[in-house]
Amino acid sequence: MKDWKNLLDEKTREELKELIERAGKHRYAYSQSDDIRIAQIWAALAEISKDLKEIKEKLGKVEEPFKAIIEIGEEEKKKAIQRIVEEIIKPCDRETQEVTKRLVDTLMKF
Repeated sequence: MKDWKNLLDEKTREELKELIERAGKHRYAYSQSDDIRIAQIWAALAEISKDLKEIKEKLGKVEEPFKAIIEIGEEEKKKAIQRIVEEIIKPCDRETQEVTKRLVDTLMKF
């Protein structure tokens, strides 16, 4: 009978090997189970869950600075659009100023 793992691509085989090794640190716990294979899968799943939590934490730390950068970029974009539109339209009365503001707001959606 062929080892099914040999049918996986090399990168996936390496990832699986690493995961099995990481789950192995829980060998004492899962070896006490009535169904060792299923318990080993749960141990591997717990390792994946730890990785996911760590990634989420790291992502959370970089998310706020990126949001601030995007916000600054949007403000600068709006100022540039407003400056260009006002150079073209040259709003001189309240009605033209309002139309200019609506035009800038519309252009900001793109």
